[in-house]
Amino acid sequence: MFAVHLLAFHFTKLKEDQIKKVDRYLYHMRLSDDVLLDVMARFQAEMVKGLGRDTNPTATVKMLPSFVRSLPDGSEKGDFLAVDLGGSQFRAHQVKVFDDGKQSSQLESKFYLTPKEVIQGNGAELFDYVADCLLDFMETKNLKHKKLPLGFTFSFPCKQTKLEEDIDVDVLALVNDTVGTMMTCGYDDQRCEVGLIIGTGTNACYMEEMRHIDLVEGDEGRMCINTEWGAFGDDGALDDLRTEFDRELDLGSLNPGKQLFEKMISSLYLGELVRLILLKMTKEGLLFNGKVSTALLTKGKIEMKHVSAMEKCKEGLSNTKEILTELNLFPSEDDCIAVQHVCTIVSFRSANLCAAALAAILTRLRENKKLLRMRTTVGIDGGLYKTHPQYAKRLHKVVRRLVPNCDVRFLLSVSGSGKGAAMVTAVAHRLAAQRKQIDAALAPFLLSLETLREVKNKMRTELEYGLKRETQASATVKMLPTYVCGTPDGTEKGKFLALDLGGTNFRVLLVKIRSGRRRSVQMYNKIFAIPLEIMQGTGEELFDHIVQCIADFLEYMGIKGARLPLGFTFSFPCRQASIDKGTLVGWTKGFKATDCEGEDVVDMLREAIRRRNEFDLDIVAVVNDTVGTMMTCGYEDPNCEIGLIAGTGSNVCYMEDMKNIEIVEGNEGKMCINTEWGGFGDNGCIDNIRTKYDKEVDEGSLNPGKQRYEKMTSGMYLGEIVRQILIDLTKQGLLFRGQISESLRKRGIFETKFLSQIESDRLALLQVRRILQQLGLDSTCDDSIIVKEVCGTVSKRAAQLCGAGLAAIVEKKRENRGVEHLQITVGVDGTLYKLHPHFSRVLRETVKELAPQCDVTFMLSEDGSGKGAALITAVAKRLHNVGQK
Repeated sequence: MFAVHLLAFHFTKLKEDQIKKVDRYLYHMRLSDDVLLDVMARFQAEMVKGLGRDTNPTATVKMLPSFVRSLPDGSEKGDFLAVDLGGSQFRAHQVKVFDDGKQSSQLESKFYLTPKEVIQGNGAELFDYVADCLLDFMETKNLKHKKLPLGFTFSFPCKQTKLEEDIDVDVLALVNDTVGTMMTCGYDDQRCEVGLIIGTGTNACYMEEMRHIDLVEGDEGRMCINTEWGAFGDDGALDDLRTEFDRELDLGSLNPGKQLFEKMISSLYLGELVRLILLKMTKEGLLFNGKVSTALLTKGKIEMKHVSAMEKCKEGLSNTKEILTELNLFPSEDDCIAVQHVCTIVSFRSANLCAAALAAILTRLRENKKLLRMRTTVGIDGGLYKTHPQYAKRLHKVVRRLVPNCDVRFLLSVSGSGKGAAMVTAVAHRLAAQRKQIDAALAPFLLSLETLREVKNKMRTELEYGLKRETQASATVKMLPTYVCGTPDGTEKGKFLALDLGGTNFRVLLVKIRSGRRRSVQMYNKIFAIPLEIMQGTGEELFDHIVQCIADFLEYMGIKGARLPLGFTFSFPCRQASIDKGTLVGWTKGFKATDCEGEDVVDMLREAIRRRNEFDLDIVAVVNDTVGTMMTCGYEDPNCEIGLIAGTGSNVCYMEDMKNIEIVEGNEGKMCINTEWGGFGDNGCIDNIRTKYDKEVDEGSLNPGKQRYEKMTSGMYLGEIVRQILIDLTKQGLLFRGQISESLRKRGIFETKFLSQIESDRLALLQVRRILQQLGLDSTCDDSIIVKEVCGTVSKRAAQLCGAGLAAIVEKKRENRGVEHLQITVGVDGTLYKLHPHFSRVLRETVKELAPQCDVTFMLSEDGSGKGAALITAVAKRLHNVGQK
């Protein structure tokens, strides 16, 4: 018994000595984690270089765009053909993808041995042969009468194809086998966004953000990048890690100096690397008693299958001894131990280097997503990974050590080159079909220049109807006189109060205006909320609440005893009989207070002040916010004679010649006309451009059939139009996996501020997804692209329609002045114009296109409803004093 233990101890000691000897000999092949982290950083730098337009030509890692823009989402279905030209055998596949909720598919294949003369012939002969094989396959499967989508897997560059001349197929996708691996695994696991091949060759692909890919136009979405990482190090970046054996192997290869990374990790070269190491060790007398056999001198004699077999530690040294004996090496036990350890070091280095490059890709993915921790799946294929006894375990372990903040699942691909090509084709087929449906849904929003000219001309007709006495009553664009007959001239001065009621908030302001050389406007204000129950209660409750707010402000400012002139910005349609009398035509913007429509709002305010009996005010002017905007800009630029609001609501005012305003006495001078253009189209004149979504929004609003133009152009409704489109697209299965969430069913959930955020050029799709998640919409990257497109389409139409209406106004101003070319300034206010990333630009471009004889300057207003109201009051006081004198 003692003898047995002694023998075992002796063997263990012998084995340890041999392993130490090999470790010392191959010291440079054993890579520490610090070295691997350095390799990871070098590879990340090469990825960035490969993605850049200017740096790509000199990059070794080419980062080739695959034009695969989407992963499988589980809704793919149908029959697909795939062909695989990856080696000496040509394979044809029929893939059936079932939309049964189980992610199931069926693969039937046929192999065709490719004759040597075809492989070495010209491209035409090769593709004629492929066409014949595919035709045979289709006849075998009784598919010749069907026109099926086809995907190609190519593992070498090709330029010619004659397939479509002989066979009726739709060629949809040209696929790299690495991409095919990712797509195959992506069908089973939708987290899969990396593909890895580690076999006779090696490569990786992953889904990159389009905004980082300089080589391809466009910033939206993602695209699969085929890294072609085998060439990593061809510029010398890995020279410090390459051993004398790597250099010798490279010199003896078919492509010296090329694919250096691949030569360090792929199974095509690892057997040869082991042979070179064993040869040198033998020559130095460390193995086989220094006897160099023919096998060690013969290139390619030791293959990867030998290396894998010799590393099967569970079987002890028997495999190693058997293989070495077959190679006429006649090893001792020491030799077997040493050779086995050489194989382990070589394959372990391969797994380490592969893990470092893969960790670089995973880190880039995580950083692209701005995540502290990421969960993802790597689709993987290749003989080395599948057949080597330890490789997969080593790779997994090292990757997880290098990227501890990534939870990585490794998923083995089944027929990545065949099924993968079919999956790429299936996804392309799905996206093409979806594209048609999305285009059909958004087509009615795309307005031609001719259509916009029609809108401009119809608006011009409606403007004239509103100005004429006999047609004004039935006009949809009411053209209300404001009795504001002048713009600021710089002599205005004094203290004025301003009230601003136009939405869910109400403001009270004290405005101090100074004239002369120290001309200035100082403002102090306080904001008060108007609860929904007040907005939709009685008129008395609304105006009592307003007076309560005024009282609080006067006390806050310490001016309760002063009787100051007051301008009341009342941003709702009013018919004015004078500057201080305004009869409410109808509520908009969600207000529904009773007993107000048809009443004078100034009288209602005075009554409420009397009921409170605490203070008195001199109400000089009732002001529309659009007029206030024009006056504010007119204070800075005398050429400003138009005011535009593009925000929650939409409206325009402008200075009209008195002689054209038939409903007001007098022909001298000018008066500001509040167009109230939101009602444009209420008579059906623009029904030809209203979509089914516009009609749904209108029917669900507080005032169906009213303010139709405003409902197509203003911020209050654009989000709701988008929501209706998203519901329709979801019902068609084009969004959110066909599931309409509870939040999407809620009217008003999609506020216009979200449109502005989503359409921001600076916003990555990841941030768009986060916005949608805040709204309770669990979206994919593809969903985010579609939502962004919908938002852009709706807001662009709004800006164009607004521009068409404004073009009608500036053209009218030009004709009024009787000039060939008009220079004029438009004062603008409103969150849509100010905050939306593209609205203002599209609006300006449309006006320029439709009114080419008008040079229009757009000037942003500073507080038109507050400062503007005070300025109107000041101008009214000045004109009143001039009149008295």
